[in-house]
Amino acid sequence: MEPGGFDPLDLKLLQALQLDGRAPFSRIAQVLGVSDQTVARRYRRLRAGAGLRVLGAADENRLGRSNWLVRLRCTPDVAEQLAGALARRADTSYVSLNSGGTEVMCSMKPRDRKARDELLFDRLQRTPHVTSVTAHCLLHNFYGGALGWLSKIDALSSEEETALRPPPYEPIAGPFNLDAIDESLLTVLRTDGRATLTELQTATGQTESTVKRRLERMRSTGVLYFDIQHDPAPLGHDVEAMLWLTVAPSALAGIGQALADHPEVSYAAATTGQANIFAATLHRSSGDLYTYLSDKIGALDGVHSAETVLTLRQVKQLSYEPTR
Repeated sequence: MEPGGFDPLDLKLLQALQLDGRAPFSRIAQVLGVSDQTVARRYRRLRAGAGLRVLGAADENRLGRSNWLVRLRCTPDVAEQLAGALARRADTSYVSLNSGGTEVMCSMKPRDRKARDELLFDRLQRTPHVTSVTAHCLLHNFYGGALGWLSKIDALSSEEETALRPPPYEPIAGPFNLDAIDESLLTVLRTDGRATLTELQTATGQTESTVKRRLERMRSTGVLYFDIQHDPAPLGHDVEAMLWLTVAPSALAGIGQALADHPEVSYAAATTGQANIFAATLHRSSGDLYTYLSDKIGALDGVHSAETVLTLRQVKQLSYEPTR
């Protein structure tokens, strides 16, 4: 789809799916005042033309695990090969080529300390032509995860949004323990968040009632959520930038919340490292990025410095598609 290729109904459907990725087309159609067939047809068109995918994801914090951002400096001749190798790993997401092709960055979700150390201290350190590796533990999310960027496009009315929004998560005490059935469900949903109950039954060997109960349990506790993978270009956002902000510790919470409220921000978190806030942003042009840095970031009290890194190519978002 070309820039500007979304019409108002497309945008409403995108935001509806961001709110509830498994909402039946019949429910979305009823709220939007169109037919089921229209919603299904628009969904297929967005899949084909804009790379739309609804994918399940686990909230690692609720599982008692840590998320990491890893930056790798390398020589340009190995950057694409390195990015591809990272993208093929099941424990990575948002793998990108940056900075003239001399930096690869990814989000890493190791299952345990052994998996983390094996990648950070062994494999990456021994990779030829990698000149430096820095790893930043994500301490607190200000925006992202279940709160996707499409929630900010304001395509739905407040009444439509209320009708489509799922119930709030239930608080849980301590980490959620996944068993083999939960893991098998997540494996399927990570590749197709709208997999049917029949498909989930086949993959797990469980009854429909068990599958429904497990899904509801993981969703109601916030362990399982659904995110949207799509090409931002048809929405007119051709410039993707990553900001590494160094801020005063006393200003972390305030600046993080301010970033979460910015329509340009798709993800923001407090991190370890010299730069203690990371933000991913979307812009229509480099001029818009300049204005954002000057007017919005510059107005935040407590920001000592800002490093801006342009994304040249997103090799992997939530799932790896080698043709991207």
